[in-house]
Amino acid sequence: MTPAGRNRRTAFAACLVILAMSGLTAASVPLYDLFCRTTGFGGTPMVGTSTPATASDRTVSVRFDSNVSPALNWRFVAETHEITARLGEPQTVMFKVTNAGPAPSTGIATFNVTPELIGGYFVKIACFCFTEQTLQPGETLESAVVFYVDPDMVKDANTKDIPAVTLSYTYFPSKNGAPVTTAAAAAGKVN
Repeated sequence: MTPAGRNRRTAFAACLVILAMSGLTAASVPLYDLFCRTTGFGGTPMVGTSTPATASDRTVSVRFDSNVSPALNWRFVAETHEITARLGEPQTVMFKVTNAGPAPSTGIATFNVTPELIGGYFVKIACFCFTEQTLQPGETLESAVVFYVDPDMVKDANTKDIPAVTLSYTYFPSKNGAPVTTAAAAAGKVN
């Protein structure tokens, strides 16, 4: 093979490697998200459509943490800061978010559960998270989260002795249904 042929072959192989790496990069976020939602990894709660047939007498304290990005002029609070929940029993907690700014703004809530090990046993049935909301100045929106803590957590040696769980939400500015970083919002890239 001539040197020009080897160069073309090398360039072609390099292009294939670049394309493959780009494809893996583009797929990594959705694949990681799917992995977390399936396994509860990283404190990602499970999503359920129904509750267990029976609830346990065992209880766990569930704390609620509500935060707002500095780039979003909203106030966000839970109706209560903590409840005692029976394992397997559905719970409903209300949250209020208010646009304290002078103009309409759009935000979206993200969440996590700590300790992270409990993510696989914290099951959300209904939630306002990842739903883009646009609020007018002074407008308040009430939203609910419905969840239960799976009684199977007591069968897991890593989670059986966990006495308290924290469900933490943070509202971020959003655009096209996705959170916008604080840096992008500060640079004026959020409408």
